[in-house]
This record gives sequence, C-alpha cells and structure tokens, in this order.
Amino acid sequence: MKKYIITTFCVCFLLMNCDKNSTKEIQEKSNYVAENYTKKEVAIAMRDGVKLHTTIYSPKDTSKEYPIIMQRTPYSSRPYGAGMKTRIGPNVHLMKQGNIIVYQDVRGRWMSEGVYDNMRAYIPNKKENESDEVSDTYDTIDWLVKNVANNNGNVGTWGISYPGHYATVSTIDAHPALKAASPQACIGDFFFDDFHHNGAFLLSYFRAISLFGTYKDTPTDSAWYSFPKMNSQDQYQFFLDKGPLKNLNEYFQYDKLDVNSTASKDKIDDFFWKEIVEHPNYDSVWQSKGIIQHMDKVPSSVATMIVGGWFDAEDLYGPLETYKGIEKNGKENYNTMVFGPWDHGKWARNTVKNTVGNYYFGDSISLKFQSEIETKFFNHFLKGKGDKNSGLPEAYVFDSGKKEWKSYDSWPPKNVVKEVGYLRGNQKLQVVNKNTEFKHKIEPIKFISDIKRPVPYSEDIKTVFTPRKYMTDDQRFAARRPDVLVFETDVLTEDYTLAGDILAKLKVATTGTAADWIVKVIDVHPSDIAEDNEGLQDHLKMSNYHLMVRSEVLRGRFRNSFSTPEPFTPNKKTDVNIKLQDVFHTFKKGHKLQIQVQSTWFPLIDLNPQTYVANIYKADENDFKTQTHTVFTDSSIEFSVLK
Repeated sequence: MKKYIITTFCVCFLLMNCDKNSTKEIQEKSNYVAENYTKKEVAIAMRDGVKLHTTIYSPKDTSKEYPIIMQRTPYSSRPYGAGMKTRIGPNVHLMKQGNIIVYQDVRGRWMSEGVYDNMRAYIPNKKENESDEVSDTYDTIDWLVKNVANNNGNVGTWGISYPGHYATVSTIDAHPALKAASPQACIGDFFFDDFHHNGAFLLSYFRAISLFGTYKDTPTDSAWYSFPKMNSQDQYQFFLDKGPLKNLNEYFQYDKLDVNSTASKDKIDDFFWKEIVEHPNYDSVWQSKGIIQHMDKVPSSVATMIVGGWFDAEDLYGPLETYKGIEKNGKENYNTMVFGPWDHGKWARNTVKNTVGNYYFGDSISLKFQSEIETKFFNHFLKGKGDKNSGLPEAYVFDSGKKEWKSYDSWPPKNVVKEVGYLRGNQKLQVVNKNTEFKHKIEPIKFISDIKRPVPYSEDIKTVFTPRKYMTDDQRFAARRPDVLVFETDVLTEDYTLAGDILAKLKVATTGTAADWIVKVIDVHPSDIAEDNEGLQDHLKMSNYHLMVRSEVLRGRFRNSFSTPEPFTPNKKTDVNIKLQDVFHTFKKGHKLQIQVQSTWFPLIDLNPQTYVANIYKADENDFKTQTHTVFTDSSIEFSVLK
C-alpha cells in the first residue's frame, strides 16, 4: 500500500486550530498566543520510565498565579519546536483570561515514547511501576504542579472525542490537584461508540482504522499512517462491490506479500483492525477497555461537566453514560451535563449559525455555551470558591424541536412519565400511557431484506471519512422504500416532548437465522411549513421534512447478550429490545411522530449475512442471503414523555 504523509487528522473532530470559521477577532490577531504566552516542551517521565511529550503554554504576565488546564491527546500536540498554536485552551475566553494551557501526546503517539493501545485498559490495583492512562495522567499532573512556575495548584482537564475520553480517565483515582474535568463527546466503550453500535460494525468508519492501528514504537513528528484510497466517490457502491468484510483485509496489509499467495488474503498488519476481526463479540478485550464501568472511582473532589451533542454520530453513548455513571456512583459529586443541538464537537467552534447537516437550530448557540457555561465552570473551580454553588444548572439541555435551552435539576427531568407507542397496521402508531391495558388484533407485517439492495443511510452520492450529516437527514427517501416499515401518529393537536431514553420492544421473525434491526424516530414536519431554511440541499424542501431525531441498530445475534451471540430460529416470533440514546425533542403541534423499522442501513453499518455465522468478519460470499423479515403489531416503542 502506498504511503503518503498527511497532517494529523482527528477522526472524531476537526481540530479547532484549523477552524475556518474562527471569530473575526482571532482571524485578525492570529499571533495572540505568541504575543501573550511562552511555550515550553518537556518530556515527562512516567513511573515506568516512559517519557511523554508535553507542551506548556504559560502567560507572559508572571505577576500572578494561574490554574493549569490540560488536554491529553492521541492526535498530536503540534506544532513541535519553535512554532506556536494560534488558539489554545477550551475556548477563546479562557485563553484571553489567562491560564496555563498544557497539551500532551499520550503514550505511543507522535512525540511520546512507548507503544499505543486503543482505549488502554484501566488497571485497578497496580503493581510497582505498572502504568495505564490513569497513572500517566496522575504522574503528569504531579510533575506539572511541582515544576511549572506560577501555577496556583489547581488543575482542570478537557477534551473532545478521544481527548474527551482522556479527560474522563483523569477523574479516576484522580490526583488531589485535579479540581475540574470536562469530558466532551467522550468515548465510553468501543463496542457502543464510534466503531461499533450494539455489536454492528460501523463500516462507514473503515477509513479511520489505520489512524489507530498502524504500529510505531519510536517518537515521530510526522504521520506514520496512511488512509485507504477508495478510488470512488460512491461509497454505497464501493462497499457493495467489495462484498464480505474479509475482503477489506487487503487495505490493512502494510507489508505486502505476493498478491497471488493464499496467505495474503487473511494477513492483517493493522493491530486495531485485527482486534476488531478477532473479537466480534463483547468479550474480555472490549470489556476491559470500557471506562464507563469505573465511574465509581471518581472522587467527589473532582467537579465534572459532561458535554455532548444530541446529533453526535460518533460519541453519544459515551457522554450520556459517563454522566449517568457518575450520578449513580457519586452521590456527593458535583456532576453536570450540557447537551446541545450539535454534531461532533461543534460546540467548540466559533460559528454563529448552528446547523447539523441540512437542519438549522439557531444562532450563537455554541458561542453562548463557551462564554456562559464552559468558561464559568472552569473559572469557578480553578480560580473561584470551588464549591457546589457554581451558578450552573445540573442539566442544561437544548430542546431540538422547540429550539430553545432548558435547565433542570436532574436528568431525565423529574416530571417524566413512560408512554408506549404500538406499531399497528395501516402504518399507524398509537400512543397510550404505559399502564393502560391495550388490546388489538396482532398482525404480521412482512418485508423482503434484499442483500443486493440494502437500505442506504443517506441519499447522498459521496464518500466520507466519518459520517455526521445523516443524523438530521430528511428520511422521506427511506420511508418510500418497501423494505422500510413506517408507523406514525395522526397530526398532533398539542406539543409532545420526549425527554430521556427510548426503548424499542420489537416482536419479530425472519426466514433466516440472523438479522439486524434498526429503529428510527422521525419528526414529520407539516406540508405548509415556511421554507426558511437556507442551508437545505437543493433537492430538499422543509415541506414534509422527515427529521431524524434518534436512531439505533442492534445486531440481532446480541439480542440476549453482547458476549454470547445466538442465531434466530427461522420463522419463530422473537423479542428484540433496542435501547435508543436519550433525546430532548418537542414534536410540535401540527407535526407527526413517525417510527421507521428496517434491517439494513448501508454502508453506515456492515451487511449482516442474514444466515448465522460464528464471525461475520470472516463470512464468505455464499453466506449472504436475501431473507423475509416480519414485524408483529404487538411491537412497541417506550417513550420518556415530559409532562
């Protein structure tokens, strides 16, 4: 495979320093950091002797002391050497108000020593000189507070996406100097975030594999990985033509064997792709890498503010489960959440107009978060009193239907009740109170899942590095396919607000022995709605826009256990429960609430062979079969409804 040098690219977030929409003030004064900060690069030794490259930006005004705000990253703390970043810290306000800003390349990445491991497992009871990311963070903070001049002894951490994961890591068995942490779009578990969703492989992330799985064991200031070249602008057709997942192995063979040799077809040099292929189930490998199960190790001395986007395609599970995990285990902890109408990391950008894909949510939403929430959080705990009276709400959440912020003292809000929507014949969704006894004739609704014509996740003809836009895409293209089942309410006569998680309780059958199940929650807009959304693609209209509010997949083999997969019995009615992540969305009067159910979602996720095999990553072409699936009308969707 041809190697080529590229600049570092964060799979989960376009680096803020490269934001073309930075505020006019920063554009005009891109040398602000150079004029007001000094830069120092150091190699900090960890307890096992491995040295981690660390860059420290300190205010030139040395007449006072400052807190330290640190980000640990696998995406490089560049520029190395004499060059300086043009923007530092979580936002421009914290940069200009004066803080010591630190960036560190994590173990095995870029200029740091050691060997990298994706989501390196936490070691609860370490032996002498035994290290993990928790100890690396502790050792780094310990060195910083003892060696960086003019620091006030208080440390904060932050990060978005993978750096957000490392911010979460910082809170576990935390150093006493760590007073505040803001994990943002933080990865929680790689079996449910980013590369997998409930056991299904996110095929659309294929090009990002090499970023994490190309081996190196020496420091470097240049990229040592390359991204696969698809030589196509049509990802749907590209992956359909490639066939089974094992045919992608060739893209992860960095030391090519003879192309005609049998061994070369199964050879894998990329350690992350190999890990994915060899561990198709939620086994001890993935379980050990998860961080969510360790939220009981977050001491009350660390204040946390978890940030996420309701339309984050990459890391929605992580921040929600991180917040809930700390809430469950840390009754004395200061722990808050902020969720806005953002895709991945958009709250850190300085754009005035806030859109996700085609859908416009309002102006200055991210700017307000940075100035009124994020800055206030860090200042209170790093420069102020540091008590629980921060002046910020427990849950600061954006209603993506009404397009307005709301504050609550808990999440979900206390005045939430459970209601159930039954999937009925004639495309009807009938919603009743959960405790209402509801009887109706149970009917089977069948559809053919054609392995050669899977349902696309987007109608766009394109290739992407990681998909984002689809999270708000107009879903009417899918609703008009025969292999997508549609159920919707009548036109709503009053507002209907969902606030919390959603549980799909499907009753299904298949002529095969394997199937995936996808559920989507859709806000169908009125036909006579104003056409005032300037960002729409040319072929779309707001009239009858089918806004995807939430969606999720479950690989059917994992319906009872993610660790122990099992086949379906052909034609046997079977329960399949799918948990959809939290929403905060008002379906306004005049709109309709729609549910879509389907079995393919391509190439967002890989194709299920629809015949059971032990390992889908090793399935053969002849394992893939078209099947007929059935959804029964005693299937239901359990909603969390705000009253």
